[in-house]
Amino acid sequence: MDELFGTSPAVFLGLTVVLVGGCSILAGRAMAANWRGPWHVVGAAFGLTLADRFLVYALFDGELLSPTGFLIDFLVLTVLGLVSFRVTRVERMVRQYPWKYRKHSPFTYVEIGPS
Repeated sequence: MDELFGTSPAVFLGLTVVLVGGCSILAGRAMAANWRGPWHVVGAAFGLTLADRFLVYALFDGELLSPTGFLIDFLVLTVLGLVSFRVTRVERMVRQYPWKYRKHSPFTYVEIGPS
């Protein structure tokens, strides 16, 4: 398992998922709130992944250049950011245009038809 993540599962869970994942969630919310596109979230996740890999290396003696660790970290951070982006975008659309859209689920909204 250490070879897959480039560090121990506890460090992966604590640092990558909880700490840096929280930053990715906040980045996704910020991009949605400022009407940026989802590709901005992917760029932010890439930068956060670089920072995460360095912190794993510097603080926990993990492997800095672990390709599988980098890929897994990037995928986890991207998914967290994009989910946060979508939930925030739906909330924003429904709140800003209540006459046009209503919330269908946390991830979707539907257009209100003519009455």
